[in-house]
Amino acid sequence: MEVNPPKQEHLLTLNVTRLTKPTLFANIPGTCEEKDLPGDLLNQLMRDDPSTVHGAEIFTLGEMLALPPNFGNVLLGETFSSYVGAHNDSDQVVKDILVKADLQTSSQRLSLWASSAAVAELKPDCCVDAVIHHEVKEVGAHNLVCAVSYTTQGGENRSFRKLFKFQALTPLDVKTKLYNAETDEVFLEAQIQNITTSPMFMEKVSLEPSVMYNVTELNSVNKAGECVSTFGSRAYLQPMDTRQYLYCLKPKKEFAEKAGIIKGVTVIGKLDIVWKTNLGERGRLQTSQLPRMAPGYGDVRLSLEAIPDTVNLEEPFHVTCKITNCSERTMDLVLEMCNTNSIHWCGVSGRQLGKLRPSSSLCLALPLLSSVQGLQSVSGLRLTDTFLERTYEYDDIAQVCVVSSTVNVET
Repeated sequence: MEVNPPKQEHLLTLNVTRLTKPTLFANIPGTCEEKDLPGDLLNQLMRDDPSTVHGAEIFTLGEMLALPPNFGNVLLGETFSSYVGAHNDSDQVVKDILVKADLQTSSQRLSLWASSAAVAELKPDCCVDAVIHHEVKEVGAHNLVCAVSYTTQGGENRSFRKLFKFQALTPLDVKTKLYNAETDEVFLEAQIQNITTSPMFMEKVSLEPSVMYNVTELNSVNKAGECVSTFGSRAYLQPMDTRQYLYCLKPKKEFAEKAGIIKGVTVIGKLDIVWKTNLGERGRLQTSQLPRMAPGYGDVRLSLEAIPDTVNLEEPFHVTCKITNCSERTMDLVLEMCNTNSIHWCGVSGRQLGKLRPSSSLCLALPLLSSVQGLQSVSGLRLTDTFLERTYEYDDIAQVCVVSSTVNVET
């Protein structure tokens, strides 16, 4: 009959503790009305309970602090901290101690700490320890693998390891929308939702633009000479609440002048979000580079630089148009103006605009008048390239409100 040898006990013990701030103790109140059978007994027990808040015994939130029972969960963007130590519990000296801590994720294995050289010897009641820190950048299951190897006095090499599991959760749901203006401006709307079970203090939400853009935050208003946040004085984001942040990006002057417009798919920047939870645990999350699809303007781009909001009926007014050559060739342009039923052009049609080089532009002040009241559409511009005999039509360029110039005087 074969007997398995008894399992040998190791001379060293491995202690691994996650370093995290405590949470507020939550008690479950049990109360009843005075006319019920227990009377005031349950209420008195709650008042005598040291974990409850005096005067607010029926609330679940207590005034004591509680340590987490295990590794628990960690949020993406937070820093995971842990104590790792190998302690000599035996009564003999242990030699050549080597302690190593690795973090295993679904995609990679990271070395968080390893003693640079094996400790020559470790006397009884002594330890080899360290505090490790790691910023969590992946969502999902994480395994903290700690391994210890040593040599006994008899020259026997021994080793063992332990595995500690925890989950990395997503704290925020970030959604972005991009809006292209008539100019080269781009507006970014970022919707940020707290998908955790506890409130968050939003310390910073900013947009780091790419090298081609300048950014302006549109999340504050000016009241009595003071810049006030549109979200009010409280920067807390309750669970499942959502906030919308708005930013305006403009191409830098050197890029706008060099290329005229920013073509194709470009990146506008990335969001940088910093928050705090519970008792001040700090987390940071950066999105990847946000892509932007620039609108296509064709060979020739026509934009409005100035137009009045309101004009008088049958009175001339001016609009200023900007014509930009977006192609890679020189154009010889002719401007034609076609009248509509309500908007009439007052200038000369068939004007020669001359040659326009690639990425160059020119501005024109064109006179009009309207014969119909109401909200009217400015249409009827035609540009013809005489080199290729190609015509570009522009309708519904803008809208203008036409009002009567007659003033009624009550007698």
